Amino acid sequence: MESLYDPSAVERRWQEAWESDGLYAAGAGRRRDESFVICVPPPNVTGELHMGHALNGSIQDVLIRWHRMRGFDTLWQPGYDHAGISTQNVVEKQLIAEGTSRQEIGRDAFLERTWSWLETTGRTIMGQYRRLGASLDYSRERFTMDEAYVEAVMTFFVRLWDAGWIYRANRIVNWCPYHLTAISDLEVEHVEMDDTLSFVRYPFVDGEGGIAVATVRPATMLADVAVAVHPDDPRYRDAIGREVVVPVVERRVPVIADARVDPEFGTGAVKVTPGHDPMDFDIGRDHGLETLTVIGLDGRMIAEGFEGLDQKEADARVIAWADERGLVQKREPYRHSVGTCERCHSRIEPLVSPQWWCAMEGLAAPALEALRERRVRFHPESQHRFANESLEQAPDWCVSRQLWWGHQIPIWTCADGHLTCAWPPPDACAECGNRELERDPDVLDTWFSSALWPFATLGWPAATPELDRYYPGNVNSTAREIIRLWENRMIFSGLFNLGEIPFTDVIIHSTVLAADGRRMSKSLGTGVDPMQPIEAHGADATRYGLLKISSTQDVRYAVGAIEEGRKLANKLWNVARLILQQTEGVTPERRPASLEERWILARLESARRMVEEAWVGFDFAAATGALYHLTFDDFCDWYAEAIKPRLYDGDEDCRATALAALETLLSLLHPLMPHVTEEIWSHLPSRDTRLIVSPWPEPDAADAGEAEALDRVKEAAQVFRRSGVQVELGSDEERRIFAAVVRPERRQAAGDVEAERTRLVKEIARAEGMLANERFVANAPADVVEAERAKLERYRRELDLLGP
Repeated sequence: MESLYDPSAVERRWQEAWESDGLYAAGAGRRRDESFVICVPPPNVTGELHMGHALNGSIQDVLIRWHRMRGFDTLWQPGYDHAGISTQNVVEKQLIAEGTSRQEIGRDAFLERTWSWLETTGRTIMGQYRRLGASLDYSRERFTMDEAYVEAVMTFFVRLWDAGWIYRANRIVNWCPYHLTAISDLEVEHVEMDDTLSFVRYPFVDGEGGIAVATVRPATMLADVAVAVHPDDPRYRDAIGREVVVPVVERRVPVIADARVDPEFGTGAVKVTPGHDPMDFDIGRDHGLETLTVIGLDGRMIAEGFEGLDQKEADARVIAWADERGLVQKREPYRHSVGTCERCHSRIEPLVSPQWWCAMEGLAAPALEALRERRVRFHPESQHRFANESLEQAPDWCVSRQLWWGHQIPIWTCADGHLTCAWPPPDACAECGNRELERDPDVLDTWFSSALWPFATLGWPAATPELDRYYPGNVNSTAREIIRLWENRMIFSGLFNLGEIPFTDVIIHSTVLAADGRRMSKSLGTGVDPMQPIEAHGADATRYGLLKISSTQDVRYAVGAIEEGRKLANKLWNVARLILQQTEGVTPERRPASLEERWILARLESARRMVEEAWVGFDFAAATGALYHLTFDDFCDWYAEAIKPRLYDGDEDCRATALAALETLLSLLHPLMPHVTEEIWSHLPSRDTRLIVSPWPEPDAADAGEAEALDRVKEAAQVFRRSGVQVELGSDEERRIFAAVVRPERRQAAGDVEAERTRLVKEIARAEGMLANERFVANAPADVVEAERAKLERYRRELDLLGP
């Protein structure tokens, strides 16, 4: 082994070796007829690794490596979704830069251009996953636009049509006026904006007075069809049922009562514009109101007399008209959250447009049952409740997009207006036999195809051996913002198409925020490219740092945790060199002949149990902490230091046991820090297999009773290092270990026993006082209270060590 650990060289060497040797492949290291399947979120084909990807990849890789070592037939399926709007946006920008557009070159040429771009520039993220050390089976890479995957998507759509759950309707959607398409909620980015809140009076038709409403979008007043108030608002009790006149258009509209109105906003009365506001659309539908549209698909006005104006120009004209007639009561600055397209940052227009919809009631019911029966479990529990609630409240799904890149909807219209939904493409109308067919130009929502990922990647709708072997899977891990958009849809799609859930457990991992608590964002300048810490500190250190901070749903990025991971890798490297330099030609074998050897074997066994329990419960932070203390504190600082004299003296039992203990430590660490452990493993004697497919340590209770055997020595060391006081230990072995590890002879002056006793008495009194405080125990975080209890017990033990 080299004297210095170079993570970059080591990691690249093993990433290439594992893949070239086929050790990521399904079934690698299989010892028994059990499988473990991870459903990885297919990344955007145009995307790059961000911190959330890096954390999620680390979580999944820990699980897949652990199960691979345990002998499971593992499958971690890689691939991409086609990212309809993202990919189209990239190619459209290229065309604009060249002085042309997709409309000019036509649909076929545009799709050819998109495929060409993907082959030369897209798909970079999978290389970044390799750099992270993610052991996906890269030989099975799939793409949602692969020919076989298209077959699955079309089959799913036709089955939904045949079930009567696909329909066409005019509904309000998130409309991007730049991309000219409906987009999903996930593609809407809410941004704080400064606007002006205008208070405008709508006169009563049947007498003096009127009702003032507050709006930030005066231009949409042209499409008002009612004024709404809360039914319990005493200010407007007498106004309900009367009519008011809408300014500018002078339309007579009713005053209605609706519980969805917020009495605290503005004047407590709101204009109802079903054509341009989602809540208003629902109010209008429930009250049987007309839906009017005054804004076009490009975001410009289409109302009579306002044609072609942008909305700011229309706002100014509407306010000027109302002000001239004394209807403007006041205008004031107003800051609020506005939906924008996450890609082009255009302001989203809520618009009513004809779209294809999927009815959710029949699809959601079996998925809800699976969640309620805990056949699928979300972790943590709060996210299980959210998943359940989001399915209970799921609106019908808008599955169409007005794009060219994607899965074109398999519906054809004949010259007589009949619709045919079929796959493969039909030759004639299913109703009248007419052969003049025109395919619907819309494509499907990207999430429609992603919903099939757990089984379409295994060959469905064909009955393949892979589908039989690996469906249903075990674990899905992802971020909370796509529970409704992806996880729930995979569950109901799996149940609808195969009659089985796609996985049993869903891990909703932490959202990694910037160090200052803001969300990570390139546009805000708060994003951190995971490749930066990987290049600076190594993939193992980056994985370690991200998993260390993953204890809650929102965590702040901490480079210090990654630096700690680098120090841990270096510490492990150095202790391995120490042992290997003294054990040439030695066969690893557990032959404990001393207290520290029995103790480290017990600590390894204790850590194995703790890590397994944590990983089974998806508590990756706890497992990471346990492995850190096992490696840094127990193995390196105590065990290795204690055995040094015996190693140097050539004690054969000590050398064999040290190699065996190191072997076990490397196995426990491997899922967390795979590269440095594999490199060290390769230098151990008689290595017939890679560590990645070597057996996970089996339970060994032979020395289990010795797990606390060094507690007195360690506490004596704490006292000595803090105060210089050397306490009396009970056995020659304890004194030998203390001398080897602490080396008290290096301290010049003796400590003050009485001063240390006084300090400990004060600390005990302080801790007892805090724990006697009921408010502290009831209100402080549980880990803080538990830490205080642990300190109290330690202080008491240290005081006992000092004697009477």
